[in-house]
Amino acid sequence: QVQLVESGGGLVQAGGSLRLSCAASKRTFSSYAMGWFRQAPGKEREFVAAISWSGGVTQYADSVKGRFTISRDNAKNTVYLQMNSLKPEDTAVYYCAADDTTSNLRVGSGDYWGQGTQVTVSS
Repeated sequence: QVQLVESGGGLVQAGGSLRLSCAASKRTFSSYAMGWFRQAPGKEREFVAAISWSGGVTQYADSVKGRFTISRDNAKNTVYLQMNSLKPEDTAVYYCAADDTTSNLRVGSGDYWGQGTQVTVSS
């Protein structure tokens, strides 16, 4: 069992930045691909970004490409999502997830999920 805890959400003005963190409980963290998802009120959960276990492969949703960066520090069992140039439409609860591959995450699969952190972008 892997426990994931997100942090770093908050309220920010449009154009601002936030960095989300997701800390994992298990030392086998480095064997998992990690991903970020988000869910806005009244909408389905959507894929945001994913990173392979080594960090060598990253994938992004078109809506965040060029603005968001996913990274990981396996020594700290933590994955990050740097969000720049935030827009009101980025407002959502952001979740991190772990799975075997970035391809699985890309289609919404996740073996383990965090509880989410709220990001609100004001216009």
